[in-house]
Amino acid sequence: MTAILVDGLRKHYGDFAAVRDVSFDVSQGEVFALLGRNGAGKTTTLEVLAGFAAPDAGTVRVLGLDPVKDRTEVRRSCGIMLQEAGFFPDLTVAQTVDAWRDFVAAPRPRDEALEMAGLTAKAGTKVRQLSGGEKRRLDLALAILSRPDVLFLDEPTTGMDPEARRNTWDVIRDLAGQGTTVLLTTHYLEEAQRLASRMAIMDHGEVVASGGMAETLAAQTGRVAFELPGAVTPEELPLPPSSVEGRTAVYRVADPDLAARTLLNWAGERGLRLHGLEVRTASLEDLFLDLAADADGHPENEHAKEVA
Repeated sequence: MTAILVDGLRKHYGDFAAVRDVSFDVSQGEVFALLGRNGAGKTTTLEVLAGFAAPDAGTVRVLGLDPVKDRTEVRRSCGIMLQEAGFFPDLTVAQTVDAWRDFVAAPRPRDEALEMAGLTAKAGTKVRQLSGGEKRRLDLALAILSRPDVLFLDEPTTGMDPEARRNTWDVIRDLAGQGTTVLLTTHYLEEAQRLASRMAIMDHGEVVASGGMAETLAAQTGRVAFELPGAVTPEELPLPPSSVEGRTAVYRVADPDLAARTLLNWAGERGLRLHGLEVRTASLEDLFLDLAADADGHPENEHAKEVA
């Protein structure tokens, strides 16, 4: 079942095209990552989906409903965690959750929401005394109060320490496992890679890549890099490097393990060591940076690249 549908979405602010012909869909119970640099159009897309802004063109549906025309019903079924939320600074964490519960039908118990967000120990702390990461966890507690069918998370772990970030990942996984659909934006590419089954990368208001996470990364090249030993020149290597950065030879290859074995065998036969040897498969960061560089170099390209 399709929980979120975006087809040909366009959104302008004056003469500025914030979102241009964006299309994607998210299935029920799926975690979908919407990625891109600042200003790529991610937050605007989320705001349209949440019913905060009306589209200028295209079709947007959440649980089969129009987020603008059916705003009340959509809000009843959705949890929203935006980049910034307004809190009353002199209320405690517990009081803030209690106040929010008054606006939600059949909300979770306060203690359950605080435990899920990792804020039980902060229940009696005033909001103004929370760190930035703790305020993000409070945002999360409020977003999940209504037991939403769809959860919009805009940069949910910004400012969190590593432990809190991992705990938040566990909450997102558990919610998806219970059937909640999650649309996530994040600047932490590891976060997207760990959580999402599919993704779309936006740049200048357009989707420049989309597909299944595993399939997309499997189709990308991996990386092998090492410091050139002694007086060895790149021309002497058994495989021509993709680039040489100072004295570091870099290979972008489909099978980095095979390339590394070839290079190590060559070095072993000559009694050489490959210092700083790095071997890794393709990551989402590699794909993101490649696409961003391509977009910077080819601003005239107005078509999305399907990578999986």
